[in-house]
Amino acid sequence: MNIKRSLVLLFSSYGCFLFGQEKVIDTVYVFDNQMNKVKLFHKVQTITPRDIEKNSTNLSELLRFQTPVYIKENGRGAVSSPSFRGTLAGHTAFVWNGININSTFLGQGDINNLPLFGSDQIEVKAGGGSVIYGSSAIGGSIHLNNTLGFNEGFHANLFSEVASFNTYNNSAKASFSNDKFSFKVSGNYSVSENDYKVDDLNYINRNGNYNNSAFNVGVSYKLSKNQKISWQSQFYDSSQHFPIYELSETKTKYETQSTRSLISWDINNKTFSNSLKAAYTEENFQYFNNLNAPKFSGGTGKNYIIRNDFNYFIIPKLNVNIITEFQLNKGEGYQSGIGDVSRNIGSVAGLLRYFATKDLRFEGGIKKDFVEDINSPILYSFSGKWNPVKWYNVSFNVSKNFKYPSFNDVYYEPGGNRDLRPETSTQFDVTNEFKAGNFKLTLTPYYMKITDLITWLPTAMGYWQAFNVKNAESYGLESQLNYSKSFRNHQINAGIAYYYAHSTNKETGNQQPYIPLHRGTANVDYRYRYFHFFAQGLMNGLTYTTSDEKRTEAIDPYFVLNIGISGTLFKKYTLGFKINNVTDTYYKTVAFYPLPKRNYSVYAVINF
Repeated sequence: MNIKRSLVLLFSSYGCFLFGQEKVIDTVYVFDNQMNKVKLFHKVQTITPRDIEKNSTNLSELLRFQTPVYIKENGRGAVSSPSFRGTLAGHTAFVWNGININSTFLGQGDINNLPLFGSDQIEVKAGGGSVIYGSSAIGGSIHLNNTLGFNEGFHANLFSEVASFNTYNNSAKASFSNDKFSFKVSGNYSVSENDYKVDDLNYINRNGNYNNSAFNVGVSYKLSKNQKISWQSQFYDSSQHFPIYELSETKTKYETQSTRSLISWDINNKTFSNSLKAAYTEENFQYFNNLNAPKFSGGTGKNYIIRNDFNYFIIPKLNVNIITEFQLNKGEGYQSGIGDVSRNIGSVAGLLRYFATKDLRFEGGIKKDFVEDINSPILYSFSGKWNPVKWYNVSFNVSKNFKYPSFNDVYYEPGGNRDLRPETSTQFDVTNEFKAGNFKLTLTPYYMKITDLITWLPTAMGYWQAFNVKNAESYGLESQLNYSKSFRNHQINAGIAYYYAHSTNKETGNQQPYIPLHRGTANVDYRYRYFHFFAQGLMNGLTYTTSDEKRTEAIDPYFVLNIGISGTLFKKYTLGFKINNVTDTYYKTVAFYPLPKRNYSVYAVINF
């Protein structure tokens, strides 16, 4: 499929839609059927399309300014990875519609190669989740969800943005549904020269250009009152050039294409529900060590997944949930150290939920994974939530989670190690939520111990090899104070957050690289009729870039401020203007690669 050609057809088709239909909304189908259950016991942050408009450059920028996640980005639009609660990049699970999509080669995800406009809803959950969402769900998980509504008629949306550094972001979405059938299609295309300058370092982001496109389609049909069959697919294509410091250096780039598709058969009755999913995911990547030469290396990974989720209420207060899954992972490398490899993975999980009263509930879970050539531990989770009074609630979570070795860790030649053990973590957190008038205060202390961390070390044979050699400990605090008020035509939402993450290597006692001890965010969102204003602030503390806490190579503390205004006419047409990095701060999240100083964007939104 030529994605760009499909997007052109999709955008041009909107000229035909000159009318809309309004009906009473029936129900909304969410592909990740576990998420609503997760929210009963865990704090989950939901990011809406309105939130995405504030940080529409890429997913890294959105997560950096709107969530507790620390983002390590090798320059704007380049390779990017997350850190939850002082954990490493491979300790975050990326979940697409309930399916774990971390790379089979690396065991982690590249944030900037996930389409920002490809999801209807982005949700962020801190803390362990391997019992439900599998490998890598140690520090937290990022959920990219699609939804399909029923009985909503026709709706469409266009978004177009022009920004500094010759950046253009465009997306389109259309949906139609009646009482039995729902259809949604969307696409986006982003491109940027990305040639920003940072005078503080005498730096120009040469060869930093990128482009990416995505096409999404979803269909759901009600077979009967209690049954529906649904299909969702995503096709993604991206090219990232790697920045160079001098014009004399050789220009390189990285290209990737991915396909994700799943079909789901769902049955929902009063006492039980069952969701059977079959999914296929594919990742292709190519590295070019010279723009004018053929690809230097690459690979293809294919995953075939079957997952069944059975949920039964034994009595109204007692619910049992059985989740079974089987995967066949295949990988094939091209001059990348990986041959033709495959791996079978199976798992069985059981969860028991007890709703003692409307204000008190508990959940216990246990899981066993069967990973070919890997001895996997038994995982568990135990959670509870209590609302003793209207102004206070408390929840706790205790769990054991894991990350099994990736294809590169096991099969890379030379250096792969077939005797590796999974990385495992034991952890707990307690969330206290206080409410007083229009204020809400949330305090979450946590503790985590991770064993058998996989590290690549030099060997006497002259190459690097993967070993289980490190243990880590992380403890900290997540705190947020929010204020929300609506009166007459005014809406005000404001918040301030502080995050403390003490994450150390147990052998040395040093803070782990690229994990700031202190972080903070602040935001204000004000709406009055057709007018909208927002401001975002980000404070990042001292961040070491080396394992020996070398101060001269650390990233200095910084503060960044973004602001934006927009106006909406007839609830359909929006025109907005944003200034990113108003303070013109020199800052970076990775050594040697600064992020842009003050820059601007203008955007327009049309809703049909």
